[in-house]
Amino acid sequence: MNLQNKNILLIISGGIAAYKSLDMIRELKRSGAHVQTILTKAGAEFITPLSVSALSGDKCYIDLWDLTDETEMGHITLARKPDLIVIAPATANIMAKMAHGIADDLASTCLLATDKPIMIAPAMNPHMWNNPATQDNIQTLQKRGLSIIDPDHGEMACGETGQGRMAEFSKILNHIDQFFNNDKLLRGYKALVTAGPTYEPIDPVRFIGNRSSGKQGYAIAQSLSDAGADVTLISGPTHLPPPQGMNVVSIEMAKDMMQAVEQSIPTDIAVCAAAVADYGVQKHASKQKKKNGDLDIQLSDNPDILHTIATHKTRPQIVVGFAAETDNVIANARTKLQSKHCDLIIANAVGGDINPVFGSDNTSVTFITDNDEVSHDNISKSDVAQLLVSHIIRAMNVKAEDKVA
Repeated sequence: MNLQNKNILLIISGGIAAYKSLDMIRELKRSGAHVQTILTKAGAEFITPLSVSALSGDKCYIDLWDLTDETEMGHITLARKPDLIVIAPATANIMAKMAHGIADDLASTCLLATDKPIMIAPAMNPHMWNNPATQDNIQTLQKRGLSIIDPDHGEMACGETGQGRMAEFSKILNHIDQFFNNDKLLRGYKALVTAGPTYEPIDPVRFIGNRSSGKQGYAIAQSLSDAGADVTLISGPTHLPPPQGMNVVSIEMAKDMMQAVEQSIPTDIAVCAAAVADYGVQKHASKQKKKNGDLDIQLSDNPDILHTIATHKTRPQIVVGFAAETDNVIANARTKLQSKHCDLIIANAVGGDINPVFGSDNTSVTFITDNDEVSHDNISKSDVAQLLVSHIIRAMNVKAEDKVA
């Protein structure tokens, strides 16, 4: 990791995970970065300003009302000097302040005054993380372009288990490294991603659908865009905010997704993460069907989008599919890899409490090619997306010296 001459402002807010920030400061300094720090009042309940200052080699800033600093408008200088602002740990409180524009201490005032990129590593109790208020604030911050490093699953200091542990500092450092040293290796390449479910109408009220949330497809689209690709995301109905910086096409039915895909070809990369319904209603009713006897529904095959792309006359350079299986996961995924003629299948087990993939932020997957199988257990869907983009770059043999200007 080379961060030579990079200026980083690290904001440490209140939480037991604050102790991890000390190791992070040390590693950032070793990598050549100049690190300035803000320790919130709550953060100072867990670690001391002296320890932060000793490791950073610079003053640890605490108080908005420090007369010496504020004579020189210190909070403005802190807000404008860094190349990147990192909040680790980021509490639910500081994220709520950011989402709603509250500036009542040095950290929140700097965050409101800055025009620099912000990276957030949340840490909190699992119930706090999953609270609708917190999730709404996260979506608001993501819409504004802030980078959020999802917390890990595990046992918390409070004794509860779930998602909320701050990501390990090595993972946060990797995100920082990618921010500064991302060669945008996919710049000049086009990518197509399908995501979410499809809804096949029975009548104006009812439909046939599935439990897909779209989270994995959206994460893949974002990672491809971050790597420089020109991304088209074709999405079924989800509750997710549309990603920024790409063309988003919203559809409902499988035939509409097929049409949108055909309009987006040719493309260099195709990732079919959508959970497309295998069957549609042959003729859906124009009026609501009443509960007055047997409901007779005639089904017909929906188009096979993955197979169509993989056998298209202008086939993408790499085609990726997904296999969500309830049993014989690897065997069924290998069969799909061959029958669909794609380059990579990402397989996961669905159903039950072992791996409740649909709607979750975490998953366990196996990357399957003709010659290889690589498993990744209990990782975030954003990490799956980053691993996939790395695989695509290797498979396409894209090198920094070859990238399109």
